[in-house]
Amino acid sequence: MGLGRKLLAEFLGTALLLACVVGSGIMGVNLAGGNDAIALLANAGATAGILYVLVTVLGPVSGAHFNPAVTLAMRLRGQLRTHEALAYAGVQVVAAIAGVLLAHAMFDLATLQPGTRVRTGNSQWLSEGVATFGLVLTILLGARHRPAAIPALVASYIFAAYWFTASTSFANPAVTLGRALTQTFSGIRPADVPGFVLAQLAGAVAATLVAGLLAGRRTPIVEPGLPG
Repeated sequence: MGLGRKLLAEFLGTALLLACVVGSGIMGVNLAGGNDAIALLANAGATAGILYVLVTVLGPVSGAHFNPAVTLAMRLRGQLRTHEALAYAGVQVVAAIAGVLLAHAMFDLATLQPGTRVRTGNSQWLSEGVATFGLVLTILLGARHRPAAIPALVASYIFAAYWFTASTSFANPAVTLGRALTQTFSGIRPADVPGFVLAQLAGAVAATLVAGLLAGRRTPIVEPGLPG
């Protein structure tokens, strides 16, 4: 399968993911009447739902990364060449920004609005490292033991991680960059992005190493027969 088709799938998947993350956050706040717990529940549920759909339908095309941290893990395991990994990551970042702008347009908000929500400090960075570690480990070990269950595993993990991490589990450098462009419920200050991204990449590398130790040998990171 050509790289162009894979990149198109990554663009569509990442853009729709961000439109859902930001859009459901806006809708949740609008309907929750000031109850942040209800807003977060709506945000987490919608994000898990869209992930299940996107991984299921686009996985056969691109492997459904939608996340430079996942792409990094795949490159470290030799499943992608360097130029492919860079192309994936570049498209994911552009698509994440497009998805945020789409969400703003759907809710008739200002298109460009740099984030203002403070998300910094050791607890936030640790949370992002843990969130990304768990996500990547779920994908790598899921591919070995239950490849057909990966969409449900990823969706379930992200739903849980929204609640058990102090950062509400961005777990994705492209998502983090995109969410730095919104002042809505899911936003983050641009100044806080580097700390999140570094923690996410560290989590991805650690998960790749641990998965290798647990598996005992290199394992596929997408379902058998799916392009990675």
